[in-house]
Amino acid sequence: MKILVLNSGSSSLKYQLIDMETEKMLVKGNYERIGEKSFLTHKVNNVKHKFEHPAKNHEEAIQFVLDRLLSEEYGVISDIDEIDAVGHRIVHGGERFKEPVLIDEDVIEEIEKCTELAPLHNPAAVLGIKACMKVMPFKKMVAVFDTAFHQTIPEERYIYAIPYRYYEKYGVRKYGAHGTSHKYVAYRVAELLRKPIEELKIVNCHLGQGASVCAIQNGKSVETSMGLTPLGGIPMGTRSGDLDPSVLIYLMEKENIPPKRMNEILNKESGVFGISEISVDFRDIENEALAGGKQANLALDIFAYSVACYIAKCAVAMGGIDVLTFTAGVGEKGPISRAQICDYLGFLGVKIDKQKNDIKGEEQEISSSDSRVKIWVIPTDEELMIARDTASLIKK
Repeated sequence: MKILVLNSGSSSLKYQLIDMETEKMLVKGNYERIGEKSFLTHKVNNVKHKFEHPAKNHEEAIQFVLDRLLSEEYGVISDIDEIDAVGHRIVHGGERFKEPVLIDEDVIEEIEKCTELAPLHNPAAVLGIKACMKVMPFKKMVAVFDTAFHQTIPEERYIYAIPYRYYEKYGVRKYGAHGTSHKYVAYRVAELLRKPIEELKIVNCHLGQGASVCAIQNGKSVETSMGLTPLGGIPMGTRSGDLDPSVLIYLMEKENIPPKRMNEILNKESGVFGISEISVDFRDIENEALAGGKQANLALDIFAYSVACYIAKCAVAMGGIDVLTFTAGVGEKGPISRAQICDYLGFLGVKIDKQKNDIKGEEQEISSSDSRVKIWVIPTDEELMIARDTASLIKK
């Protein structure tokens, strides 16, 4: 069985074709600047190929990708029938979707209803789905939701302390994000430890430009840092994370900032970039911090402290921690940030091995021999998780 995984952006299309018999990635690529000066980066057999090929829309982009997959020189299949199904990454499924679902017109309509909660992501996903339906009209398609994994969080942890009618009328509550990544890492570390996931209390830190922390008990999400939207939780590359709500009201009144502009500030001008005033790239901030930059050091300290606080909150949710995992860009390639975070958590028995921690992008345990909590770096593989969920559903 071969599954094509698509992750559609407003002007981009990322894809992977995965052979589910071996779980081997056969080909991957990224179509960028769709609708403009489009180009495709297509990687097969560890060789990258770049194509300067204009695509006016996602439909044309998908068709060109399929042509690459079928070509003698760049392809890995000889017939479109070798693709058994398509799995689409969807960021927000609201309360409607608690698990992956086969896509039909009703599902598309429900995804569109969640646009207010993920305005940058859901419309793009729908574009990709509709384009795929035109190019491959008879293929089974599955929607895999980032929010679905968090639908097991108890009510007392996802309801906000505001008038309950706003939850009843508009579904205002904590939904979380990065669920596909959290799920993959949790199952992977259980496999590495050779223990049933039902016996483990895992805290996974998905730390990248977007970042969230998740408590996973018995293989299920029981607490997470992101909230109604991907803006909540810990400070990120350009996103503020949690704030005293009065900060927004105060600034909007002081500087006459309209809601739309305030949303831009919180999503695109805040986080470690807003504090450091240097970059969204943690490597740049770390270099400035090592050179003595005060704001750069402050940004890293705030980030590490905030992550550590959420890890502690996750410990409360589960009554302890057995395993702490780090994944995504900063989590996988940021030994400085990992060490800073773990330094706060000694009271929980978290002890990092500095020598083992000196890695980037490798799957490895980095806890010291006397650490009560196992600490791992696990490169995430959201595409494989989407492919697994897709394959499992269509087999049913």
